[in-house]
Amino acid sequence: MTDEARRNKGVLLPVRKAIVQSPIGLHARPAAVFVRAVTDSGLPVRIGKEGIAPVDARSLLEVMTADFHCGCEVELSIDPDALPARYSVESAEAALEGLMLLLEADAAA
Repeated sequence: MTDEARRNKGVLLPVRKAIVQSPIGLHARPAAVFVRAVTDSGLPVRIGKEGIAPVDARSLLEVMTADFHCGCEVELSIDPDALPARYSVESAEAALEGLMLLLEADAAA
């Protein structure tokens, strides 16, 4: 995704990178825990990795079929076209930071 695609009304939206720490990657329970956290955030988060187009992180099916294995680097971003008006860039950054920590702490396992 280009910087231009991340812009929403001239404001650069946050992006975070994380290393998936779950021994089974984002499959089964770890994927469900991650997707639930994304859904609870209320934000249109996307997750991708090199060679794979970002998918909707609110979709368990999309996350599980994208093959985010243990040790892979993922990019978490906000879909600029779907960002609810009630969210500030700061709140989006905080949400992505929390999701990044979830993936890297193996808390989803």
